[in-house]
Amino acid sequence: MDLTKPLRCIVKLGGAAITRKNELETIHEENLATVSSHLRKTMVSGSSSENTIGMDWSKQPGKSGIACTADDFGEHEVGLASPFIVVHGAGSFGHFQASKSGVHKGGLDRSLVKAGFVATRISVTLLNLQIVRALAREGIPSVGMSPFSCGWSTCERNMDAVDLHGVSKAINSGFVPVLHGDAVFDDSLGCTILSGDVIIRHLAENLKPDYVVFLTDVLGVYDRPPTEPDAVLLREIAVDGCGRWSVIRPILPNANKEVEISVAAHDITGGMVTKISEAAMIAKLGIEVYIVKAATVHSLRALSGEIRGKIPDDWLGTVIRFSG
Repeated sequence: MDLTKPLRCIVKLGGAAITRKNELETIHEENLATVSSHLRKTMVSGSSSENTIGMDWSKQPGKSGIACTADDFGEHEVGLASPFIVVHGAGSFGHFQASKSGVHKGGLDRSLVKAGFVATRISVTLLNLQIVRALAREGIPSVGMSPFSCGWSTCERNMDAVDLHGVSKAINSGFVPVLHGDAVFDDSLGCTILSGDVIIRHLAENLKPDYVVFLTDVLGVYDRPPTEPDAVLLREIAVDGCGRWSVIRPILPNANKEVEISVAAHDITGGMVTKISEAAMIAKLGIEVYIVKAATVHSLRALSGEIRGKIPDDWLGTVIRFSG
């Protein structure tokens, strides 16, 4: 199904930015609230805090309660300025269950793996629901869509079956699909973990957004782990036709030096390594990618599309673009 309006942006909510990665199944409430507010400002037509009508009418824990009446919608149009897709990582949800049971390695014939598959999906769908609720409270008509339930699957951990009909229909109907990294069937291994970053690349290939924004817990991509004292923020990375990438700004002292990337031991989806490689493949399509710290003025500017073209000197983040 083709989109009736061009897709403006795919947003990746990094697990480390919206959860507390060292606290099992704990959401970073402040960051998620700020990110949701930023998304409302960039997504919703005529958006302001005064005219927001919440859509979370549940009575479950988590800032819920019906705060509006049917009459509130009489003259109020629930609409998006332009289509968005949100994809989120798992953070402190799902990773523990998946790594403890080895779901990412496959083997559904083993009882531990089968139990871990169930436990992982319970955890990541729980997080998905909380993110959908946070967006809904900001008046964003969001709907959770799990890759497993949509029939997405892999073969030897590579994407094999992707059904975008439901995603396209949701967008055409005025909703914001909210997808997530998920445990899925694998035709070769039995099962594996499909990361949010891989999902974004396939969405970008098929739906061609104007730009893609990765919201993370650090300012962007560094030449080494950002915890090291001499770490340098890479402002602009160029990707050539073969998918190779090189640092354009700043000019590093040793141009041939390998960029060091650390991956957390519990992150079974590859962490920043996967993020950069997937971002490079998106940029190769001619789609600009911004990697920026969530819940900051820099991320709000990226979400709004202000960074397209020339990078403002006072903007902190990493732009990955095709070099032609």
